[in-house]
Amino acid sequence: MGLFSRKANVVEWDEYRDDLLFWKWKDKEIGRKSRLILKPGQDAVFLYNGKVEGVFRDEGSYEIKSQIVPLLNTLRGFRFGFMRGLRAEVIFINTKEIPMTWGTKGALNIPHQSLPGGVPVRAFGSYVLKVDDEMALLDNIAGVKAIYTAEDVRMRVDSMLDQILMKWITQEGKDIYNLQTNADMIAKGVCDDLDMELIKIGLTVSHFRISNISYPNEIQSKINQAATQSLLGGMQNHQHSIPQPQTYPPLPAADNSARHGDHYCTYCGASLKAGARFCPNCGREV
Repeated sequence: MGLFSRKANVVEWDEYRDDLLFWKWKDKEIGRKSRLILKPGQDAVFLYNGKVEGVFRDEGSYEIKSQIVPLLNTLRGFRFGFMRGLRAEVIFINTKEIPMTWGTKGALNIPHQSLPGGVPVRAFGSYVLKVDDEMALLDNIAGVKAIYTAEDVRMRVDSMLDQILMKWITQEGKDIYNLQTNADMIAKGVCDDLDMELIKIGLTVSHFRISNISYPNEIQSKINQAATQSLLGGMQNHQHSIPQPQTYPPLPAADNSARHGDHYCTYCGASLKAGARFCPNCGREV
């Protein structure tokens, strides 16, 4: 009988990967001297007969008989009668944030009056995924799956993302030909809607980001052409608005004829006759 025993000495996440949201440890008996090992970013949920017995969140190494079983709900009596082993199920949950990428499956035709069929756009970006409600995750997903990966979540997100994007681009995309200027507001709305959908299965979405919104080449070339014309028009208007230097008529030449005679008064500049000793204008002696 001992040859077929599957008692485990260590209960831990044997197949840990960053892209796994949870992993089931099952089909083994937990021995009296077994230990639970929790690594950073992991929680362990003990189930017995399909019911949650306890949740353990602090990283470390714990003795099953003395440190784990006494904290379980219906299994506390096993602390004294725990002789042959305990068959229980343990689900390890990844509590770390998981970075994800997204992209539209095809072009989204955004309604616009200038094009009857809408303006086709594509987009891509990233978001962060995290387990938010362990019990909801167990109730909705863990009951039918042994593991749940980030790729499983991506498929769920992709199935609803295009419609959510169209909703928020239409609502927040003030300039359909320059959607990138409103990307932050569009992303916030998408993040809120995705979060409301995924919280139903115990997950949350944060930091949703739109990295790029693109148009077909023929539309992009028209956008570039319009931007160039607008820039050139703005430069011409700017030049016309610069004040030109003011011109003034030339100043009249000074009349210095009084100083070109044979003699003149050094005090008032009046002309003097040859040989005069006094100025006829100011009366001073010259």
